[in-house]
Amino acid sequence: MQATDQTNGNEVATANGDWVREAFRQHQAALVSYVQHVLGDLDQARDVVQEAFLRLCREDDSGLRDRVAPWLYTVCRRRALDLLRKERRMQPINENQTERWASREPTPADAAETNDQTGRALRFLQRLPENQREVVVLKFQHALSYQEIGGVTGLSVSNVGFLIHTALKTLRRWLDAEPAPAAQPQRRSP
Repeated sequence: MQATDQTNGNEVATANGDWVREAFRQHQAALVSYVQHVLGDLDQARDVVQEAFLRLCREDDSGLRDRVAPWLYTVCRRRALDLLRKERRMQPINENQTERWASREPTPADAAETNDQTGRALRFLQRLPENQREVVVLKFQHALSYQEIGGVTGLSVSNVGFLIHTALKTLRRWLDAEPAPAAQPQRRSP
């Protein structure tokens, strides 16, 4: 009888392990990017995400399967904010991070055309108030719904919508007010 219980326990652990591995595969990279944005430190971001997945391993999956992404973002956000409070400082995004995010997935031909515009937008994004910047990042870099963002940040769905609307309006105004840099002529090699 005891061997059967152990076998059933292992089957449950394997099924839970498969579910956690799939969640890790789907969300790990985006979570590290998000937490790195919050903390400004890749190593700390990886540690926070690792802690979140370890916590996920201990959770009952029956209530989490349909909402694993918002749950993970919430756990990571809370841990990152705890670290920031502990350090008592925010680390702004640096130029190297801006360039890496600006060229996240474009083709080589598109990168030359959009890199300046995206870089300008990301620099302007850093000028937004923290609450607006966070909801914009969660919406457009991490593709969370307004409801999921509300769950992560503790804001109402209407407040999330207002913050995103206000942020986008401000970014458009800033982008329109500052002309794009002129294209550099291409040099031909001999």
